Amino acid sequence: MSELNYLEKLLDGVEVEWRTLGDTSLFEIANNGRKPVKASLRIAGETPYYGANNIQDYVDGYTHDGEYVLIAEDGSASLENYSIQYATGKFWANNHVHVVRGKERVHSRFLYHYLCIVNFLPFLTGGGRAKLTKGQLIEIPVPIPCPDNPEKSLAIQSEIVRVLDKFTALTAELTAELTARKKQYNYYRDQLLSFDEEQEKPIYLEKLLDGVEWRTLGEIAVIYDGTHQTPKYTASGVPFVSVENIKNLYGTNKYISPEDFKTYKNKPRKHDLFMTRIGDVGTCAIVEDDRPLAYYVTLALIRINQQIAVPGFIRYLIESRFGKAELYKRTLIHAVPMKINLGEIGKVAVPIPCPDNPEKSLAIQSEIVRILDKFDTLTNSITEGLPREIELRQKQYEYYRDLLFSFPKPDSVTN
Repeated sequence: MSELNYLEKLLDGVEVEWRTLGDTSLFEIANNGRKPVKASLRIAGETPYYGANNIQDYVDGYTHDGEYVLIAEDGSASLENYSIQYATGKFWANNHVHVVRGKERVHSRFLYHYLCIVNFLPFLTGGGRAKLTKGQLIEIPVPIPCPDNPEKSLAIQSEIVRVLDKFTALTAELTAELTARKKQYNYYRDQLLSFDEEQEKPIYLEKLLDGVEWRTLGEIAVIYDGTHQTPKYTASGVPFVSVENIKNLYGTNKYISPEDFKTYKNKPRKHDLFMTRIGDVGTCAIVEDDRPLAYYVTLALIRINQQIAVPGFIRYLIESRFGKAELYKRTLIHAVPMKINLGEIGKVAVPIPCPDNPEKSLAIQSEIVRILDKFDTLTNSITEGLPREIELRQKQYEYYRDLLFSFPKPDSVTN
């Protein structure tokens, strides 16, 4: 029997009673122990210190001990996907979370999974910083299967928890693996793009290397900036990109008319390189084709002389530890947000391997790009690699979660 059929059979005909979090026979609201502590007054320790959205610090001492569900009182990062956390063991809760758990007849982990699908918007009060008051918290309804048979009720709750925890555990494992792979990627990228003679490299690259010539980016590329004027947007037309679109150039929802695009002087071409100039300075993206694309002043467009350098090589170099350091010393770090002037970008140092043999130089650069592309796909691609796998597992979890909590609701229950 498949897991899905098994679960459908498990829940088939199950009676459900909806009880609110204010029902003290089923739930405990342990807000009295909460205690906010300013960062400057916290004593460092091993106990997680929880705020509205996450663990903010690790401190000495604790306010609670056990299994609890933490529901943001205010300050949730998202109101549509309201902040729900699960805490176990000793922890410290500040006053921006409600601290709730199930009593003998309610599995706290069951409560956690259910609250993750609740629409909290009808229960929030206030304007800019919406708040879930205790008065509203106790009105939130929760489904209790088989309310007249506590043993069966807990068995069903435990089975639902078992299934959903399998998916969350798998997602956590994949996320941990992704973190490890990103560290590995950063290590190899910095190693491959360091032309320090003391830095080890793959043996076949060592054999290929025959000296390095240091040039400036301005010597091997032409650097443009985008329009300084906020354009007149249209419903469709030529995509208009700025710093927030750097990871997905054609994913923008802003467009300008083809007529306005004709007035732009420096139009991107295939293999050009975009680089962010404000905020997180130095994040890059390569233009993959010749589709029209307009861009704002927050991006620099770098047109590389491909007889000297491979665009992907320059991209990885800029994003490496060395490249970031080169940019940082030319960045206006006290500006808000940080930014780099266009003229400073061209001063960034660029190592060109085997400068006396252009064919060999481009081959070495291409090999470095090939190696790093594999890591990049594994760690960053949303269509392949670990990010895609994590996304699929999350969707699978949400599918089963919604199915398992699709209990019939009386007319009085609206959320």
